[in-house]
Amino acid sequence: MYKTIHLIVLFLCISLSSCNTTQSTIAVIPAVKQQSIQRISDMPNFPKPFKILDFNQLAKDYDAKVYDVSQTGKYWPLIWKDDSRKNFDQETFGIYTAMGDVRQGVEHHKGIFHESLASIGSVMGASLVGIDKSNQNGKDYVGMLKNYYNSDTKWNIIMNNTSPEVALLGGGYARDWWYDVYPNLMFYAVADFYPNEKDYSDIQRSVADKFYKADSTMAGNYQHSFFDYSTLEPKDNWICKQEDVAAGHAYVLYSAYQKFNDPKYLKGAESSLQALLNQKDNRYYEILMPFGAYVAARLNAEEGRNYEYSKILDWTFNGTPECREGWGMLLDNWNGYDVSGLMGSTVDHGGFAFLMNTYDSMWPLVPMVRYDPRYANVVGKWMLNASNAIKFFYPYEIADEHQTIPEEKQHTKGVIAYEGLIKKSHLKKYENLQAPVAIGDGPNWIEGNPDVSQFSVYGSGHVGIAGAIIEKTDVPEILKLNCLATDFYRDEAYPTFLMYNPFDGEKTVTYHTKTTTNVDLYDAISHKVLLKNVSKVEKINIPALSSRLIIEIPSRSKIVLKDGKYYANNIVVSYL
Repeated sequence: MYKTIHLIVLFLCISLSSCNTTQSTIAVIPAVKQQSIQRISDMPNFPKPFKILDFNQLAKDYDAKVYDVSQTGKYWPLIWKDDSRKNFDQETFGIYTAMGDVRQGVEHHKGIFHESLASIGSVMGASLVGIDKSNQNGKDYVGMLKNYYNSDTKWNIIMNNTSPEVALLGGGYARDWWYDVYPNLMFYAVADFYPNEKDYSDIQRSVADKFYKADSTMAGNYQHSFFDYSTLEPKDNWICKQEDVAAGHAYVLYSAYQKFNDPKYLKGAESSLQALLNQKDNRYYEILMPFGAYVAARLNAEEGRNYEYSKILDWTFNGTPECREGWGMLLDNWNGYDVSGLMGSTVDHGGFAFLMNTYDSMWPLVPMVRYDPRYANVVGKWMLNASNAIKFFYPYEIADEHQTIPEEKQHTKGVIAYEGLIKKSHLKKYENLQAPVAIGDGPNWIEGNPDVSQFSVYGSGHVGIAGAIIEKTDVPEILKLNCLATDFYRDEAYPTFLMYNPFDGEKTVTYHTKTTTNVDLYDAISHKVLLKNVSKVEKINIPALSSRLIIEIPSRSKIVLKDGKYYANNIVVSYL
């Protein structure tokens, strides 16, 4: 992470343990120099048309409706009971992948076909906005997720379905690698909210052990389509080689290291990350690549490593993969609609962004900044654009002439979005629509799927990621981003918020503290205490085209430099 311990600090302090972060002392420490990514720099400072949704409320509304079995109307309810008792002898539940999906529901395939992308993803999203899913109207939805732990097949990891019995119906089970790995990241996230949930620790350790053994087996060669975790054999088929799965392994293994304090998991995390970094070309496939950047930043900050990982961020955003052509971040304006920041294909039919991929990219990238504030401006500007453009997926937020089935939007009840946003429709019947076009893949999944299957129940369930991270301020274009919300398995930390100013001049923003007691507002980028003894509300200034990384530390706290990290009351406030 290119840490520099500035010698002048040593002359100003009698000892490191007594180094007081006063204004005069911190002033001699240079501000953290910002790194740039050209594709982010090329994004608009003020995306149009501009509106930031209330993602927190949207997440709560989604949960209230989707998890309500008494909801009425065509295509509702969207949840059903699955009593097949796969893997665990208990009742579980299914959530529709898309509205009206003819493969799903209790009447089809014995109710077994449901995907963890929808179930675990929506439990994670709800938990992020403060909903206790372990005890909701008498149901333990957290416990029910255990059925996705495929022990019957001896894979012993969390998978996208509960059984191979429905594997070929859709979802990439045991043949498309990211589908087998990503559910484990989501499960680990859920587990961090419910550390005492029965059997969870055993499952987490089993998953970590499987990922550790898989990484050891491949010995740095992730050039495969999937991996059989029961036989510990890499496999290849017609699907792209997915080297970025190494980022998923690294994320789970480092999380396991933080949870269990077993050094083999740290070793596995670093081995997996190194396999990713050894790639000479961009191998981004679906969603896992940015998690590699997050893990690298944490290893540098917490373990004193020195990984140069800027190319992982380039690969995440630049749309230059070798196999899945164009996968990355959109940078475009379609007929006056800024779609920059959305994640998906930059080339498919002129560009095809996906709701889930955009939400889920926020999960690793925002907390990454607290470990490496050099990327504060990059992430801040990307989040401004992505948070604005994501509304175009929602049928009540985009004009009727820019969506495929506006006449059906009442079925979404205001909480279900389209799966994608495309420049030129890939469904022939909508080829006359002008960009951007809110659309979905559902009708292509299986013959007979209705038009409403373009509404993505699974992707909409991940809204809680944005709901936990994004807070609006009295300057609409300046967002307050919670860097702790998705920073799972971390040490104790003070409330930390990223605020990026896209204006050409300094801006004053009203800052509302999360802490109930008086605090000092410390900026981990300028290394200055901006304001002291703040009670609830205060005005802060943010320089032009710059960021603040605000940490709310108890009033009159001393900042101490120790082993390259800055502490307040023995809690790290800055790593750089």
